[in-house]
Amino acid sequence: MCGIFAAMTRNGLPADRCKAAINSLYHRGPDGSDSWTSNDGRWVLGHTRLSIIGLNNGEQPMISPDGAIHLVVNGEFYGYREIREKLQASGYQFKTDSDSEIALHLYHERGMQVATELRGEFAVIIADERKQIMIAIRDRFGVKPLYYAAINGNFYFASEIKTLLALGVPAKWDLEGASAGPSRAHETTEFANIYSVPQGCYAIAKDGNVRIYTYWDWEFPTAAQMKMDQRSEAEVVDEFREALQGSIQQRLVADVEVASYLSGGIDSCAVLGLAQQCMDRPIRAFTLTFDNPLYDEAAIAEATAKHVGASYHPIHITGRDIADSYSEAVWHSETQMFNGHGVAKYLLSREVQKAGIKVVFTGEGADEMLGGYPFFRIDALNHNPDLSSAEKVAFMKEMLGSNQATSAITMPEQINDEEMQAIQRRLGWAPASLNVSMAMRNGIAPFWSNELNEQVQQRHPIASGLDRLHLAQRVAGRDHLNQALYIHSKTMLPNFILNYLGDRMEMAHSIEGRVPFLDHHVAEVAARVPVNMKVKGIREKHVLREAAKDVLLPEVYNRQKHPFTTPPARDKKDPILAFYHDTFTSQAAKEQPIYDMQKANSALDKLFECSDEQRMATEASLQRIASAIIMQQKFGMS
Repeated sequence: MCGIFAAMTRNGLPADRCKAAINSLYHRGPDGSDSWTSNDGRWVLGHTRLSIIGLNNGEQPMISPDGAIHLVVNGEFYGYREIREKLQASGYQFKTDSDSEIALHLYHERGMQVATELRGEFAVIIADERKQIMIAIRDRFGVKPLYYAAINGNFYFASEIKTLLALGVPAKWDLEGASAGPSRAHETTEFANIYSVPQGCYAIAKDGNVRIYTYWDWEFPTAAQMKMDQRSEAEVVDEFREALQGSIQQRLVADVEVASYLSGGIDSCAVLGLAQQCMDRPIRAFTLTFDNPLYDEAAIAEATAKHVGASYHPIHITGRDIADSYSEAVWHSETQMFNGHGVAKYLLSREVQKAGIKVVFTGEGADEMLGGYPFFRIDALNHNPDLSSAEKVAFMKEMLGSNQATSAITMPEQINDEEMQAIQRRLGWAPASLNVSMAMRNGIAPFWSNELNEQVQQRHPIASGLDRLHLAQRVAGRDHLNQALYIHSKTMLPNFILNYLGDRMEMAHSIEGRVPFLDHHVAEVAARVPVNMKVKGIREKHVLREAAKDVLLPEVYNRQKHPFTTPPARDKKDPILAFYHDTFTSQAAKEQPIYDMQKANSALDKLFECSDEQRMATEASLQRIASAIIMQQKFGMS
């Protein structure tokens, strides 16, 4: 895992900007750094290294034998040894032991088919001087970040936006991206003229233009095709277990220790348990703990670690810890936040780094594969023809009772405004996940500046973001739950979960997160799992429960999904309130163009006059406002 950047310029990149770009990525690669500049000075590749495979000789940028192709890689390629052997049989010679080198020779042999040959979490930049093109490839679900900008005929690519700014790209707000939040179109950001290379795509920069090409997309069978599926439940479970186990085994390959993040949820418990079966030593498992019992999962996590034979390591964090680290977490995430759970992940990764760990398993992706979130269960319930109306009502009440801590955010009342109606026209129905997005937008809208409010009313950013997806090819004719999973995988997953809750908070402390559920082989198997085995009644991820039953404690196997969030402010002495106050009265608060600070300060003053449910929703808005102010301050936004 590393940090990468590239510049394709007309007149060359000043040396100080190259140095600044490398420095901006130091946290992603503290084990070494280097760069390459073309003979005419117009092209530059840069790399900071976190050494995990090929510890002693995996330096980058890498160069082809003829000197025409240069390459930098962030991430890991799984199954690289088999690919390496095939390339060696074809006459290719390897200079390093690193998995990254296979991409160099695969590109030389197969051109852009290299993208389809690679398996893992990765971002790759290739400079091909023969064809005078620069290529940027991103993995299939966008686990690894990769951004680009085109300014005055110059092209820039980087692992993080702050690196593009270091290269000279102006820091400006994209008000549409900032207002849409995590459900914005998957290639847009909150920075004007800065875009994300979409997941499963590659970008080619040539002759003053950048073009995007898709090499992989998550494809679900149609509802009609699913009805023809003759497999038994046992056959479906066995197929999913085999795919997940294979993904985990691939991700155990490293020249350093592989540990695991562990909560009390089924996802991380299943990954740890299946991984431990492959190991002859206890895997170190790290768990966040909180004082608030509604949010603390330490008891279940510790029992799970003991059950599977892992080594349990609790990491306790407080409200003071969250408040003190909030600004740094925003700088690393480069996005607005609505809960402190990403800050908690930042603190977890910091302690794991102190323990000498570089690589961890994480459970991200299972909810997106198998309908884990409450809003997915709502869609499954509403469109389940086998349930009566009374059964649906009973199940809904049970869900609300089991998610008291987060129901205000994950299961809001139905929205029926103009933009939601626009969503319904596009899809023919309204997914509950987008209802959550609309509720979050409506919660923050009263705080918008007048200028921003007018823009949002005209553009409908969440609805218009759907127009950038392949709805006719990938959504039409599919079961409602599968439609919702696909849309979520293209919006909230890469924009927020894999960013703020994944790569950025891990790599802030040089920790590589490996996500077995987002292996594309697992995803392709999950797409074929019948809807009633993803959500059975209101029991989410049924197929996973059955596939990992032998490693799960009964209380984990039977437990409903509890979204990972941090506790809200408990009283007026909570440290986060002082943080809000200091942030809201700062100079950056006056300079940012998104929020009306008079309204924000008023809401802060009245926070404890609200009901508990309303207070949680209000605090989510306050956190978005605070993080936008920090972005204004940290990046000098205009």
